[in-house]
Amino acid sequence: MAKRGVMFTFPTEMIREPIIYNLGRRFDVVTNIRRADVSEDKGWVVLELEGKEEDIEQGIAWVVTKGVRVDPVIGDALEG
Repeated sequence: MAKRGVMFTFPTEMIREPIIYNLGRRFDVVTNIRRADVSEDKGWVVLELEGKEEDIEQGIAWVVTKGVRVDPVIGDALEG
């Protein structure tokens, strides 16, 4: 099992979409949310993805096609 810390930044029109839920279901990836700030006009979340490396890669590629910005996160940002 691989783990990867990422930050998703959502475009305004995607804030209400179940992107994280669908990522987990479609790609068999565990999505552990560590921090988040979501409102009507902005949305970001720091999470740890856990699963097979290829599933994580495919899931991230899919999220990007939805218009979500994905940045790597390491260290303190992942600590609960």
